[in-house]
Amino acid sequence: MWAISRNKCVLLQAEMMNDVMIINEAVRLVNDGVSVTLPVEGRSMRPFIIGGRESVILQKPTGIKVGDVVLAWVEDCRYVVHRVICIEGDEVTLMGDGNLRGTESCQKRDVRALATHVVGADNQRHDLYTPWRRWAAKGWWYLRPVRRYLLYIYRHVKGLK
Repeated sequence: MWAISRNKCVLLQAEMMNDVMIINEAVRLVNDGVSVTLPVEGRSMRPFIIGGRESVILQKPTGIKVGDVVLAWVEDCRYVVHRVICIEGDEVTLMGDGNLRGTESCQKRDVRALATHVVGADNQRHDLYTPWRRWAAKGWWYLRPVRRYLLYIYRHVKGLK
């Protein structure tokens, strides 16, 4: 049984390494001034970005501010696409829109890219920073105490897991 667990762990590490290598290449391109479209996974940015169905367009960050959606290297071990909720000096605090609690922190230098658009399954580009989307994201922040219930309803209406 230990061998199965160990093999599974090794497979997960290999898969993660491949993801990190791909994202590192995307970051290199972004640093060279190329816009990169990167598919996202997971549920941490719902309802604004749907993992497994949508992608984000990444560009070189020229200056980040609260409310921006960024690709960041956190905890010296993984990348996340999350929203900036606080900046104090060089310390940046991030939280996924779909997260009920819990944040990640990184240094400004660890913010590798700015997400500018979401690309839906229909290949339509949606600007992340229209006045409506900024207003909705800010309102969503204040709905943290009831997010659990809103996300439950959202998942069932949209047929998501």
